[in-house]
Parts: sequence; C-alpha cells; structure tokens
Amino acid sequence: MSEQARRKVRVGRVIGDKMDKTVVVVVERRVQHPLYRKSVKHVTKFKAHDPANAYNVGDLVRIEETRPLSRTKRWRVAELLERPEAPELTSESAMAQVAVADAPAAVEAAEPEAEA
Repeated sequence: MSEQARRKVRVGRVIGDKMDKTVVVVVERRVQHPLYRKSVKHVTKFKAHDPANAYNVGDLVRIEETRPLSRTKRWRVAELLERPEAPELTSESAMAQVAVADAPAAVEAAEPEAEA
C-alpha cells in the first residue's frame, strides 16, 4: 500500500483564513446516538496548510493528512471543490437603495405641500 493511499482525507468548509499560510476547516459528520438513536451532528475544526493563501472563508475544500507542520497543523489543503459566488446586486435591491437615498429629498418636497 502506498503512502498516498494511507492518508486520511476529509471534506470541509473554510471558516477562518486570518493566519498566514493556514486556514481553519470545519468538518461535519453525523453520528447516531447510542441510546436514543437520534442523528447527532459532530463538528471538528482542523488547521490546514495553505502555502499560497488561496482559500477564503466559505470555500468547500478537500484536506488530507500530512506530517506535523506546526504544533496544531497536521493537514494540508489538497484541492478546492466549490467556491461560493458573491451575491450580485439585483435591480430590486438597487431600486431600494436609490429609494432610501432619495427619501430625505422626498420628505422635504412633501412638507411645503402640507403647509399650503
């Protein structure tokens, strides 16, 4: 069995990228409770090596086990699986922003009419 075949692999979402060359990846797994048989969510955080600082918060990544790189870092990012799209400004939200910006002018224009 080769060295690559024995390495553990996990898929998780990046929740922190503030450190240099390191990302924090949260891996979620479901486990059945032994007594109540209810599905329980277990969450584990891993610090993974990102040499190019290429991954951002929200990215879905595959990490794999590697030799110890620091006191807490034992994983490295193998590949990017999915990058969330940035929310685009739709015409409705743009119209709402324009209406909010024009609101004081509309109030000033309405006051003289109320007095007359």
